[in-house]
Amino acid sequence: MIQVTYLTHDGVAHSVELKPGQSVMEGAVRNNIPGIDADCGGACACATCHVYVDPDWLEKTGGPSAMEESMLDFAEGVQPNSRLSCQIKASEPLNGLLVRLPESQG
Repeated sequence: MIQVTYLTHDGVAHSVELKPGQSVMEGAVRNNIPGIDADCGGACACATCHVYVDPDWLEKTGGPSAMEESMLDFAEGVQPNSRLSCQIKASEPLNGLLVRLPESQG
């Protein structure tokens, strides 16, 4: 199992375990993490699963695809470490991943 911690904009940490291959968005939805709506169900067709990847994890998560970058245009408060959590798949190298949720999704 892969542990992922979601930190809400008000500082509340939610740690959950994901199966390898599950998306960070799926982990949030299945565990009722506030701030991840995932309106499109993980199809990279909305920006309601926007997260900020902790800087220590940026290299391991990789960068967004062109499609993801275009969807991030619809998110509020985009930063260089912004990602759509539906596009980050749990894997052993991501065990301990920390993502922060934007205030606009609070």
